[in-house]
Amino acid sequence: MIIDQINPVINMIVFGLFVAVTLYIVFRVSRKGSSADEFYTGSRSFSGPQNGVAIAGDYLSAASFLGIVGAIAVAGYDGFLYSIGFLVAWLVALLLVAELLRNTGKFTMADVLSFRLRQRPVRMAASLTTLAVCFFYLIAQMAGAGGLVALLLGIEGKAATAGVVVIVGVLMIVYVIVGGMKGTTWVQIIKAVLLVLGVAILSIVVMAKFGGNFSDLLQAAVDKSPKGEAVLMPGLKYANPLDFISLGLGLVLGTAGLPHVLMRFYTVPTGREARRSVVWAIWIIGAFYVMTLILGYGAAALVGPEILTAKTTPGGENAAAPLLALEIGGPVLMAVVSAIAFATILAVVAGLAITAATSFSHDIYTSVIKKGEISPGQEVKVARLTVVAIGVLSIIGGIVALGQNVAFLVALAFAVAASANLPVILYSLFWKRFNTGGALWSMLGGLFTTLILITFSPAVSGKPTSMFPNLDFAFFPLSNPGIVSIPVGFLLGIIGTLLIKPSDDHDAKHAIMEVRAFTGAGAEKASEH
Repeated sequence: MIIDQINPVINMIVFGLFVAVTLYIVFRVSRKGSSADEFYTGSRSFSGPQNGVAIAGDYLSAASFLGIVGAIAVAGYDGFLYSIGFLVAWLVALLLVAELLRNTGKFTMADVLSFRLRQRPVRMAASLTTLAVCFFYLIAQMAGAGGLVALLLGIEGKAATAGVVVIVGVLMIVYVIVGGMKGTTWVQIIKAVLLVLGVAILSIVVMAKFGGNFSDLLQAAVDKSPKGEAVLMPGLKYANPLDFISLGLGLVLGTAGLPHVLMRFYTVPTGREARRSVVWAIWIIGAFYVMTLILGYGAAALVGPEILTAKTTPGGENAAAPLLALEIGGPVLMAVVSAIAFATILAVVAGLAITAATSFSHDIYTSVIKKGEISPGQEVKVARLTVVAIGVLSIIGGIVALGQNVAFLVALAFAVAASANLPVILYSLFWKRFNTGGALWSMLGGLFTTLILITFSPAVSGKPTSMFPNLDFAFFPLSNPGIVSIPVGFLLGIIGTLLIKPSDDHDAKHAIMEVRAFTGAGAEKASEH
């Protein structure tokens, strides 16, 4: 059996080398003093191309590499919807939010919203939605890490896999506390380069196995799958068309509201560089997602869906890419691919942790609790303590979510971002009448609608593949709530705005913000007002 060929010793050596090298880089770049600007944005010292590669590193998560390849290998066409949605989403980010957010904010999404709205309630609500998105995303990465390293080391049993999740959480905490945004960014850049190269090599080898003929690859996947030609058609995973549409809406609209992606726009010196960074990211991400189709069907043809879905396979369908590497290149290639996948997880969880820590320390502790009367050093100290707390919570969540497909878990984070964050960002940038009431109704209403629908959906209970398969309290029929929660978020923003009277200086603030957003004039002082 293919799993019996795994060599834990080789895997441990490659894994150990990667951790040692990245930790060295983090310590090297963090030797300077850590002001708030240094810790949160790396002193805005990255160019557009550098930041574009880092965005790709931040965005191409365990869901992209492990979850999507596994989803395509098992569910075929329906699994590839993740790749399409994740890629198309960047056009929304490029055209609507990248440069404008960079020009109007300083550290976080809340900086943009509080510029023209009431600061205290808006910052509190924005932090709540940011922490919710980061938590869902972190759970997905932790679950992916547990399954991957369990496969890597030949570990069996949930207790041992949970120990792996703890180790990943501790490494994440060290990366962020020591390196801040600068260290995290360089890890993301290195990881993005390694990931794209690794996926390209795998894709070339897979295509060579079939003489460069993609049709032969698809036919081999059909022959290996117990579902036959159904792997080439819609409906294998999402028989309900509404579930399919709901997932697509969440993926396409969610990216422009992801707080850890939005925060990357503040690491460049100008709005123009923010726009350039998105263009670079689109090219890298686009190439990657095209190759996931080859890897997904390659895993279906050469490994087989039955092995990936077997209860004895550590990591389940998330192990598709490493097992494909084992099949076509032996234990050494598998070790390299697994180390790259682990690099993917570490880079993404570090980016999420620093985003969540920034949101709490800058938006809640500094701006709301201390009302700005705090030194930068104290603010950074609070951010580091927050990283520890977030690390502990994400470890617990990751252990609970072990065995779930990580692409699916990340899709839930996208649904929260699209329902609670995107409406207020767009309304704040483009709607003159929009006010604090609309922002609070939209953020809180979108967030709680999404959370309630997810809680009572088949994703959590009622099915063998649910997070709690032995319970059944699901009343919402769809696995992804986007088709309901996203329109609710936008609608509540309109209702709240129309019901509540704007402040006296509302029009003046909007005019200033509009000039700043489209010209970049005074961007560095945007969050001070």
